[in-house]
Amino acid sequence: MRPTLDVLREAVADRYDIEREIGHGAMSRVYLATPAGGGARVAVKVLRPELAVVVGAARFHREIQILRRLTHPGIVPVVESGTAGSLLYLVMPYIAGEDLHARLARSGPLPIAEALSIAADLAAAIDYAHNQGIVHRDIKPANVLLEVGRALVCDFGLALALDRAAVEPLSSSGLVIGTPAYMSPEQATGQATVGTASDIYALGCVLYEMLAGELPFTGATPQAVIARHVSAPAPPIRTMRPEVPPAVEAAVMAALAKEPEQRPGSAGELVRTMVP
Repeated sequence: MRPTLDVLREAVADRYDIEREIGHGAMSRVYLATPAGGGARVAVKVLRPELAVVVGAARFHREIQILRRLTHPGIVPVVESGTAGSLLYLVMPYIAGEDLHARLARSGPLPIAEALSIAADLAAAIDYAHNQGIVHRDIKPANVLLEVGRALVCDFGLALALDRAAVEPLSSSGLVIGTPAYMSPEQATGQATVGTASDIYALGCVLYEMLAGELPFTGATPQAVIARHVSAPAPPIRTMRPEVPPAVEAAVMAALAKEPEQRPGSAGELVRTMVP
C-alpha cells in the first residue's frame, strides 16, 4: 500500500502543496499545506484508511457541508472536503498555536484565571454549535487550539458526521469515536442518543484537568477508565489545589454528574455558575 502522504500529494497537487505531517490521532492524520495559487497555509485532515472504508464518501461530503455552516470565532471552520483515491479528507485553516494538550503537558495545571478564560471561550463555541443542533462528541484538550488571547475548538461535529456517514454503525466495525478520558457515561456505555449534556460533561473533564493538573478518572485500560466514568465519583479538586474557589469546584463537579439531566443546562450556564 502506498504511503498516505504520497497518495494525498498526487491527488491534490493541482490545488495544494502538501508540506509535511503535523499531527495524528485516532481518527485521522493532519498535514500542513499551502494552496497552489498562494495564500494562507491550511491543515488537511485525512481520515485513517480503516475509518474511510466504513464511511460512505458521498454521505461524508454531504455531512461536511452541514458542518461548513458553523461560523463562530471560537470554532475552526471547515473549508472543504474531498477524496484522494480511497482516502477522505477535509481542509481547515492552519492555526499556528499549540493545542491545550501540549500546553498542559508542558506546564501542568494552568493559572486559575487562564483556565476560566479558556473555559469561557469553549463554552461560547459549544453553545453556538448546540444551538445549531450539532454536538461535538469529542471535546478534549487535543481539540482545543490556543492562539494569543483566545481558545478555539476544532473538529466540531466531525464525530457525528462520521457516525451519520457510516455505511454501518461504527461500533459494529470495532471503531470507537471519542476519547475515553473525556467521555460522558452515556457516550461511554454506547447509548443511542448522545446529546448536548455529553459535551458539558467533557468540558467539565477538560476544566478539571486544567485546574487539577490531572484527569478526573484514570485507569490501566480504556475499559477501566470508562468504568470509573460510569460509577466512581471524581476526587474533589480542592484536595489537590486548595486555592481553587469553592464555586469553581462545585460547578465542575456538577458538570461531571453521572446523569445528563443533573448537569448544567448549557456550557454557558456552567461557566456562569463558577462566579460566586
